[in-house]
Amino acid sequence: MYAAHNQTVFDLCLAHELVDAVELEAIRDAVSAGGGSLASAVIDQGKISRSKFLDTVAFSLGLARLKDAPYEIAPEVLSLVEPGLARMHEVVPIEADERRLVVACTDPFNTGIVDDIAFATHRDVRMLVLDPVVVEELLDVYYRPKNVDYTGVLEEIDLSAVASEEDLTADDLLSMAGETPIIRFVNLVLAQAIKDKASDIHFEPFEKDFKIRYRIDGALYEMSPPPRELAVPIISRVKVIGSLNIAERRVPQDGKVRLVVAGRHVDLRISTLPTQFGESVVLRVLDQSATSLELDSLGMPDDVREVIEAAIARPNGIFISTGPTGSGKTTTLYSCLKRLNKVGSKLMTAEDPIEYEIDGIMQVGVNSLIGLTFASALKAFLRQDPDIIMVGEIRDTDTAQIAIQASLTGHLVLSTLHTNDAAGAVTRLMDMGIEPFLISSSLEAVLAQRLLRRICSECRKAYLPDPALLAQLALDGSILHRKEFFRGTGCSACANTGYSGRLGIFEMLKVSEAVRELISEGKPTMAIREQATQEGMRTLREDGLRNIFTGVTSVEEVIRYS
Repeated sequence: MYAAHNQTVFDLCLAHELVDAVELEAIRDAVSAGGGSLASAVIDQGKISRSKFLDTVAFSLGLARLKDAPYEIAPEVLSLVEPGLARMHEVVPIEADERRLVVACTDPFNTGIVDDIAFATHRDVRMLVLDPVVVEELLDVYYRPKNVDYTGVLEEIDLSAVASEEDLTADDLLSMAGETPIIRFVNLVLAQAIKDKASDIHFEPFEKDFKIRYRIDGALYEMSPPPRELAVPIISRVKVIGSLNIAERRVPQDGKVRLVVAGRHVDLRISTLPTQFGESVVLRVLDQSATSLELDSLGMPDDVREVIEAAIARPNGIFISTGPTGSGKTTTLYSCLKRLNKVGSKLMTAEDPIEYEIDGIMQVGVNSLIGLTFASALKAFLRQDPDIIMVGEIRDTDTAQIAIQASLTGHLVLSTLHTNDAAGAVTRLMDMGIEPFLISSSLEAVLAQRLLRRICSECRKAYLPDPALLAQLALDGSILHRKEFFRGTGCSACANTGYSGRLGIFEMLKVSEAVRELISEGKPTMAIREQATQEGMRTLREDGLRNIFTGVTSVEEVIRYS
């Protein structure tokens, strides 16, 4: 308790005469010699009650003191502080309005926390003093899913036998990676990640800690950390699984492996990165059984799906899916490919990397280190007599020009771009140097999409959002009063997050004759968006509202991602 501030605690106890000066100095000397927290020592020895000590801390810092844990923290308040930031600073938001945020943390002496939270939330932050033990409990309840129970596995490992990292040879690393407890531990972590539907698993070595984190529904959650000494054996085991060079720890490595985890075939994409305190490893979980690659199962409105089906049914032209990383673009394109994968058509893809293997499709993983880029792969494709081409991403002018030419010479081209909305894809292609008349001649449709967290069906309840939050939706007040809003209150089924799973919101730009004319004239994004809206295009925000009013997602998710 406040171990990093032993001198501050000493001065505080002395100034407020909480403990006799002679006794306090004796306790301080004992703590200095043996390590630990002066605050905990003073309280444990019965020199002062925990409550009185915390009251004094609050008084000396000029902060309010919260004596009891809050009964329930609203999800919209919790969502203001990202899980990673909350865990890093060990801070829990307690209440908020449109301008102010009240937080409790395990270290009220650290004033830098207020500045970091204020910067991240764009609110005035006020700190409360709350028992650090209670804050830790709140973090467990609101920001961490159920931990993997691997206590028994770790007890089998003799930590004293783990050699210093500098002394390890390749044979040592291979031997440690092959130990039964290490194998069981890694298998357990992988199985739990699959069970929790994690998209990524992070193994992160620090100076004194070794963290394991899962990304679930877009948010990172930290597991109970194993001992720091196990970082090298565990990471070595992961590298063995991925057939990576176990002795090379100075340069990044990438690998891929297919495993049977929890009874399911799962592809893992493995990436290593040398850091100050060892190799950081991230595993991307590509669980095809958890992703239905069918257009009908992506949750699109019927009118959006029908435009996609019409665009990809054409013998030529370009269909683009756009959005930020992690918005589901690749899943949409794979679903299109699966629909198009017929005996009478030859399909070829250039991907970085190949995420899902589909029988009947020629898939190529690009590798810029050997000159195999998207552009060079596309040029080669055109000599392979394809009917349909998928380019993982249009990143540069060469790729864009070849994709356009391919579409104009009788090929259907599917690809992705990183833009904020559908109309922005046109401007991005122009910025790459593509002539407007070529874009208008080849582009058939652009789909912008985002992934939002879905409200947990087990704890979903109706509520009235904060008026300031509703104001950000910029809707007519009379409409809002006739609508019902929902949120997840948190339960065991959703690890007290209020959310379970994700859903897509979509913005479909159909390239009509009027839109083609605007593109040919080189009109800006705003003009194209306005024309498409007049023709019936729903924006991402409007599609988000549709999901709010049907009780599928929350106001906070729509505001954040649309």
